[in-house]
Amino acid sequence: MMMIFGVPMAVLMGQLTLGLVNGAFYALLSLGLAVIFGLLKIVNFAHGAQYMLGAFAALLGFRYLGINYWLALILVPLVVGCFGMLMERFLLRRIAHLDHLYGLLLTFGLALIFEGTLVNIFGVSGARYSAPEALQGGMNLGFMFLPVYRGWVLVAALAMCFFTWFMIERTRLGAYLRAGTENSQLMQAFGVNVPLLITLTYGFGVGLAAFAGVLAAPLYPVSPTMGSSLLIVVFAVVVIGGMGSILGAIITGLSMGIIEGLTKVYYPEAANTVIFLVMILVLLLRPAGLFGKEA
Repeated sequence: MMMIFGVPMAVLMGQLTLGLVNGAFYALLSLGLAVIFGLLKIVNFAHGAQYMLGAFAALLGFRYLGINYWLALILVPLVVGCFGMLMERFLLRRIAHLDHLYGLLLTFGLALIFEGTLVNIFGVSGARYSAPEALQGGMNLGFMFLPVYRGWVLVAALAMCFFTWFMIERTRLGAYLRAGTENSQLMQAFGVNVPLLITLTYGFGVGLAAFAGVLAAPLYPVSPTMGSSLLIVVFAVVVIGGMGSILGAIITGLSMGIIEGLTKVYYPEAANTVIFLVMILVLLLRPAGLFGKEA
C-alpha cells in the first residue's frame, strides 16, 4: 500500500475529500455572511439558524408535502430567502441607522428564538434525510472510494460560489449593489431603488445558507442545534478571509476545510482548534484578513 509521509494514501485522500466537503460548506456559509456584511454591514448571527431552517424545510417538505430533494434545492432557498427578506424589511431596517452592535444582538436573539422553538417541537435528537437514489453509492477511483453524494456536494457548492462571485463582481446588478452601499443617496438620485436592493441582497445571503442546509441534510442529522455548532467556525473563516470579501470567503472556506482534514490525519487532537489557531495568527499579522482591505 502506497504511503505518504507515513500515512496510507487511501486514508489521506479520504480525509482530504472529507475536508473539501466540509470546506465547501464553510465556503457557502461564509460567502453568505460576506455578502450580507460586505454590502449591508450587518453581522448576521442568525446565519447558522437560517442554515438549519433550510435543512428542516427540506426534511418537512419531503415528509408532509412530498417535495423531493431536487425540488427542495430550488424551493427551500427561495422560501427561506423570502423569510429573510421579511426579517430585513420589518426588523433590521428599523435599526439600520444605529450602531452595528444592535443588528448583531437582534440577529442573535432571532437565532435563539428559531432554535428554541424547533427544540420544543422536535427535540434535540437528529432526524435522517435520505439522499436521492441517483446520488447514492460511490465510485472506486483506484486510490480511494468516493461517495457520489459527497462529490455532488462539492460540485454544487463550487458552482453556487462561482455564480455568486460572478453576479456581484461582474454584472451590472452587482455594480448597483456595491454603489448603493457606498453612496445610497446618489444611486437613488439616478432612480435606483436602494432599499429594495438591500432587501434582495439580505434575502440572497439567507438563501445561500438555506441552500447549504439542503445540501447538508443527507449528510448530517437534521437537528435544531446543527447551525449553532457550525456558526462559530464559519465566523472564524470569514475573519481569516477578510470581513466582506467575496473571493476571500470562497478561497478561505475551502482552504480551511483542507487544513482541517490534514490535521485530522497527522495531529487529530488539534483538528477542532486548528482553524481558530490560524485565525489568531492571521489577526496578529494582518488584522483585516487575508483578502480584506485595511480601514
